[in-house]
Amino acid sequence: MKLHAMGKKVIVIGSGFSSLSAACYLAKDGYDVTVYEKNEAVGGRAARLIKEGFTFDMGPSWYWMPDIFDKFFADFGKRTSDYYLLDKLSPAYKIFFSDDVITIGDTMDKICAEFERIEPGSSAQLRKFIAKAQRNYDIAINKVVLRPGLSPLELVTKETVMEVDQFFRTISSEVRKNFKNPKLISTLEFPVLFLGAKPSKTPSFYSFMNFADFGLGTWHPKGGMYEIIAGMKSLAEELGVTIHTNTAVDKILVEDRKTTGVSINGEDHLAEIVLSGADYRHSERLLDSEHRQYSETYWDKKTFAPSSLLFYVGFDKKLTNIEHHNLFFDTDFELHAQEIYDAPQWPTDPLFYANFPSVTDGSMAPKGCETGFFLVPIAPGLADTPQLRDQYFDIIMNRFELRTGQKVIKNIIFKESFCVNDFIDRYNSYKGNAYGMANTLAQTAFLRPNLKSKKVKNLFFTGQLTVPGPGVPPSLISGKLVSELIVKAN
Repeated sequence: MKLHAMGKKVIVIGSGFSSLSAACYLAKDGYDVTVYEKNEAVGGRAARLIKEGFTFDMGPSWYWMPDIFDKFFADFGKRTSDYYLLDKLSPAYKIFFSDDVITIGDTMDKICAEFERIEPGSSAQLRKFIAKAQRNYDIAINKVVLRPGLSPLELVTKETVMEVDQFFRTISSEVRKNFKNPKLISTLEFPVLFLGAKPSKTPSFYSFMNFADFGLGTWHPKGGMYEIIAGMKSLAEELGVTIHTNTAVDKILVEDRKTTGVSINGEDHLAEIVLSGADYRHSERLLDSEHRQYSETYWDKKTFAPSSLLFYVGFDKKLTNIEHHNLFFDTDFELHAQEIYDAPQWPTDPLFYANFPSVTDGSMAPKGCETGFFLVPIAPGLADTPQLRDQYFDIIMNRFELRTGQKVIKNIIFKESFCVNDFIDRYNSYKGNAYGMANTLAQTAFLRPNLKSKKVKNLFFTGQLTVPGPGVPPSLISGKLVSELIVKAN
């Protein structure tokens, strides 16, 4: 325990993955940490909905990069299994096209066999592509991502210099150079949608996501993704962190260009250090304007990752021809991407994702029933009305019935929806984005909003709008990076 940190008070705003991660590291380093969460439970976007015996993860639903979770808990002398149990999904997921279904197995051999079925000879290219993705993964996780994004020089290591052309080529060009079949191209371009940008705008270095997918596999924490949050909350409390829910911070207090704490319901709560894991733009709006680093114009010009239209549906029967994770790419991938990024509008013919955790985890639905989570990626900032939500629910359910060859509409017990307005209302999310800021070349590493305020001493930020970027594993890393900066500065 670092004695110089003893008793120094840190207030953390928000309790998503990055905030809880930072809170744990800081408490371990001897800081006195208090977390304030505006909603009724911790977890930020990784919320949980339980209704009529059905359990839904309302936000993140893919468990990729198990090594990052293992490293996080190991930093505290713990194992993931101390908090939750993992199953490797077999198959990992299914992709439905208009004339075929691709099944991504749980080993490279199975995936190669599937690629061969679609395009004879493609498996040799796939093994080469994934070997390179694995090298990128090693560099990304061990060399680039674990740097706090303070300076362009951090990207320059002997490993990254060797790969620097990959920052200027795109995933799209790399995939299309090696594969000709449009279905295989879509399969390989899909993981970067999680980074929230068009494959044609994402540096090819990010192919490390393909290694995360094919090489490390897709996992499921028993009971759902919220079990990770529950585990992190337990760990934080074991380390002495105090957590308050239903407590929204109204203002970040500043005196002589140094933070002195926060204001909640007109009452001042003092601390030497303030760390916000809330939406970055919202966090800066808790400051008087002269203390903000980024203007409205700055945010307006940035490429934001998509928002989502989400449905949480309880079915009164078991469904057929589905897996735990299912992607419906039976419409035009390019057109949908354009309608998210280039000419933002409600999609003409949306791709969508359907998740049925009860296929592999009986605890998530009543016996003989199915828990269904449907996600349509959409542009942030769109008009969001009940009529539009219903219209798109009908579109995707009709396609779902068609592609899986079953009738399900009459088996719906209930459906809840979540969209742009809810992202703004619950998470103070800029334009209702779901995944933060896109990892385009102009928004990678040190080109993202800072972990440390340039204008206010001892004010820090964490989460998907800053370094390293969108996704659950990067959020855990973001919490670690910012905690190291705080320790260094104090």
